[in-house]
Amino acid sequence: MQKKRFYIWMIILIISVIILGMIAAAIGPAGISLKELWKIIIGSNEMNRVYKTILFKIRIPRIILSYLVGAALATAGVIMQGLIQNPMADPYIVGTSAGAGLGATIAIVFNLNFKFMGLSTVPLFAFVGAVLAVFLVYQLARQGSKVPVVHFLLAGMAVGFLLGALTSLVMVLGIKDHYKIVYWLMGSLAKASWKEVYIILPYLVTGLFVTLYIARDLNLILLGEETAHNMGVNVEQLKRIVLITAALLTASAVSVSGVIGFVGLIIPHIVRMITGPDHRRLIPAASIFGGGFLMLSDTIARTVAAPTEIPVGVITALFGGPFFLYQLRKSRKI
Repeated sequence: MQKKRFYIWMIILIISVIILGMIAAAIGPAGISLKELWKIIIGSNEMNRVYKTILFKIRIPRIILSYLVGAALATAGVIMQGLIQNPMADPYIVGTSAGAGLGATIAIVFNLNFKFMGLSTVPLFAFVGAVLAVFLVYQLARQGSKVPVVHFLLAGMAVGFLLGALTSLVMVLGIKDHYKIVYWLMGSLAKASWKEVYIILPYLVTGLFVTLYIARDLNLILLGEETAHNMGVNVEQLKRIVLITAALLTASAVSVSGVIGFVGLIIPHIVRMITGPDHRRLIPAASIFGGGFLMLSDTIARTVAAPTEIPVGVITALFGGPFFLYQLRKSRKI
């Protein structure tokens, strides 16, 4: 894609996400007209107080949180796929979701209740579980100072299965709150508030800064590890930076929303088909697209069967499952 066309596409994408956010804010069990929404946007004193409460305490924090979670998962997916050089890769393959799920399950089943740095026990244990899972996978895959990609993928799958089994065991041992655990493992933004927005924001900003900084090196590694090394890239150091950054982005998202799959798989692939493989364009475009995608998915989740709310992870799976099968079938034809 030419530079001028890329900028035009980005402007259209940003405007589309803003419009989508306004639509998401307007629709719901208590419908808000565009006239009322406009009064809120311009800060009119005639604003309905009930609508104001619904918007600023419920819908807007949830919309922003869905955008941030989607952007974090999509960005993590981009750099993981770039490192592994496989569009079928997903940040969850490193066991992050399984680690987060086990951590959250332990906190719920054993009714742990305390706070640390503003985090309550469930998101805190999910975050710690996710980071420990990635650390374990990295240590298992490491051979000396190197981390072979194939070993990393196999270690990620093995750890994911093991942690999933432990999660089931904890659920069986626990005799209550199965519904709450299952809801967490399916992903949900139903309890979104400004607190969750403030929790994930610094991790997303830091992650985006790091990924944009290493974008050129990710482009070079697409040419092969040996070629990238000959062109001055410290390949093993780059792997560590990518794994740590992807783990923190995914863990921060999981800690506030539960396990939401397929965003890190399908968004990078769709955006890559539009912008091309250059990570200097792919990373910002995928983060915006991913945020908009999860915002749309969450709007569908909370409105399509209202007043019952569907876990947003179910919606993303309905999008992502067929897409994954399509990619699998397409790869078999090559």
